Amino acid sequence: MMRVVTLGEIMLRLSPPGFERLLQSPALSATFGGAEANVAVSLAHFGLESVYLTCVPPHAIGSAAIAALAREGVRTDRIVRRGERLGIYFAEAGASQRASTVVYDRARSAFSEHAADAFSWPDVLAGSQWLHVSGVTPALGPGAARATAAALAAAKHAGATVSFDLNYRRTLWTEAEAQATVRPLLAHVDLLIGNEEDLQCVLGLAVSGVDVHAGRVAAGAYQAVCRRVSTEFGPRLVAVTLRESASASDNGWSAVLWDAQTSRFHESQHYQVRVVDRIGAGDSFAAGIIYGMLGGKSPDAALRFAVAASALKQTIPGDFNRVSVAEVERLAAGDASGRVQR
Repeated sequence: MMRVVTLGEIMLRLSPPGFERLLQSPALSATFGGAEANVAVSLAHFGLESVYLTCVPPHAIGSAAIAALAREGVRTDRIVRRGERLGIYFAEAGASQRASTVVYDRARSAFSEHAADAFSWPDVLAGSQWLHVSGVTPALGPGAARATAAALAAAKHAGATVSFDLNYRRTLWTEAEAQATVRPLLAHVDLLIGNEEDLQCVLGLAVSGVDVHAGRVAAGAYQAVCRRVSTEFGPRLVAVTLRESASASDNGWSAVLWDAQTSRFHESQHYQVRVVDRIGAGDSFAAGIIYGMLGGKSPDAALRFAVAASALKQTIPGDFNRVSVAEVERLAAGDASGRVQR
């Protein structure tokens, strides 16, 4: 069985019921999520050996986070129990013209304070075919940034494929800080994933003629910038998700993939999504690409699978994408009717 390792911070997610405003009523649902944890869960549902690396505190909330991952099929035996607190984020679901919002409370989390020296990289990466990390992880502080750099270098030394989702979070660091930290890491990256904001903020590369807020997202406009990413920073594969935000409730969703080895630019199918929960869509896309490439799919087929998987995620509340390979392949093959399956 193919083994994929992911590294990052899992957080406690607190959300008001339905589409209520935060603390509109005295109730918050408690679940767990985080960029790389979401990828790990998707891959476990796709049948891969999914190993998640993080640090959580040795108390009941940390244990609950581990249990939540284990219930989804993720391997948690490499998780380190250190520190005093688990990061928290508050997520309010938007609707129509009201945007979704996220408030972080993750300062001094166990992962941010202990990730730098928590893992023996040759040991945890032995026998693994793939490592996935996102730009959220090095944004959490100097220790987390050192852990990211060490993991990427060790993965390349071990012969594993490396994917990196740029995942820019302006509440965690500035564009200058992101560029200074992430750009040197990309020499170890095989597959780079992002959207138009990530390309601009983390790599300083703008996409001309695109306005996602006005619904102008021409897939072909990304070919030149994807080629530049490969040429200037090194990744052979560059995937970009394209979201057309008509409102918080209705989005267009597609993606493109540049393969520098063959000089081919792939464009995916397009979906109109009625959004239930958009958090984790990019993570489920990353998991879909990873699954497709590890399973021997062509770049075009892997891209189609990833877009279908991430479209389905946006119909599921919470961070995790609880869908099977069969469900994704049915949608990727063209069955988007939503008819009851009996």
